[in-house]
Amino acid sequence: MPSPYRAIFSAPGTASFSVAGFFGRMPLSMMGIGIVTMISQVTGRYGLAGALSATLAMSAAVLGPQVSRLVDRYGQRRVLRPVTLISLAAATGLLLCVQQQAPDWTLFAFTAVIGCVPSVGAMTRARWAEIYRGDGRSLHTAYSWESIADEVCFIFGPIVSIGLSTAWFPEAGPLFAAVFLAVGVFWLTAQRATEPSPHPHRDDRGGSALRSPGLQVLALAFVATGAIFGSVDVVTVAFAEEQGHKAAASLVLAVYALGSCLAGAVFGLLHLKGEPSRRWLLGICAMAVSMIPLLLAGNLPLLAVALFVAGLSIAPTMVTTMALVEAHVPRTKLTEGMTWTGTGLAIGVALGSSAAGWVVDASGAEAGYVVPVVSGALAVVVGLLGHRRLSRPAPNREGQRERDDDSGTDGADGGAEARDGERPVA
Repeated sequence: MPSPYRAIFSAPGTASFSVAGFFGRMPLSMMGIGIVTMISQVTGRYGLAGALSATLAMSAAVLGPQVSRLVDRYGQRRVLRPVTLISLAAATGLLLCVQQQAPDWTLFAFTAVIGCVPSVGAMTRARWAEIYRGDGRSLHTAYSWESIADEVCFIFGPIVSIGLSTAWFPEAGPLFAAVFLAVGVFWLTAQRATEPSPHPHRDDRGGSALRSPGLQVLALAFVATGAIFGSVDVVTVAFAEEQGHKAAASLVLAVYALGSCLAGAVFGLLHLKGEPSRRWLLGICAMAVSMIPLLLAGNLPLLAVALFVAGLSIAPTMVTTMALVEAHVPRTKLTEGMTWTGTGLAIGVALGSSAAGWVVDASGAEAGYVVPVVSGALAVVVGLLGHRRLSRPAPNREGQRERDDDSGTDGADGGAEARDGERPVA
């Protein structure tokens, strides 16, 4: 492991909560595709499978920030364990209803409740932020490590979920996703030493973290970014089927995630200067431009190359986004703020998947790649219009006064150094 990554794991407890967080976030890439595979195998109704997957995504988008808001106030252990039990109970209900061929409305009801699953990635990032507050370089490397973990989950999660459901029994994919969730969350919350301090008496007059203008820009841009991801997944599966190699779709999409994973690993080794908001805008533009070659890919090998190149801009943009969230959201609402970006992605994935499916049905798979191209263009528009809001931390950001007084502070790492003078709030 390169020395910057070794350095961040020198803090006690970091390796343990990182591994627990990896297990806990596996359902992010397993549950949705597992439900689609399960329903399509049991009923043969792809429309129902897609609708349930969209229900899960939208439910997580609505409930996720509320769970994270409670975490900021009461702590990870007190909140995550009960909501995880609720999500697991709902997953059990869904599997039983599928097995017993219950009415469709019961499937939607249980799927919607599964959406209260906690954003484990936001929980582990909050722990890194607590440990390396004021150390921008270490936090940059830690966020890069988290992006690598995300991409590894998305490389192997769908393969595991689909493989279990097809080779063993239809419910196996969602079942093992639930097992990963239980192991990850309960292992993570057992580690009290690295848990961020809750803020039970925080001032809520400012309302949700989403009231931050900078966070609004990031979340809205991530809706368009999520539409890129959702549409690429759907269209790639359809394209592979048209080419007569549907099973190869998972490998092609794994190459997409691999490109992001490698870029994130290298990005974590760099110590970049300059405004992170400009770096973020450059990343959004790179993601948009990288979608254009997909329109020209006439076969699966060329498509895999194009997706690998497209993936190179994902993880660096995600890392910079987390740093910007930290710069624009009060520490007492950091977990909620990080979850809102995931909410934007979830909404975008649902919208992009639906739009791509409609275009594929109407005009074919190759035409479907117009959807990620248009989504990328929308992300660029949001980035250009909102760039000024991201150029410096919001005036009411904790520690902003200290940053203003310290003109020598370098803002290269997303505002982490901006909080050098920050002290914990009781």
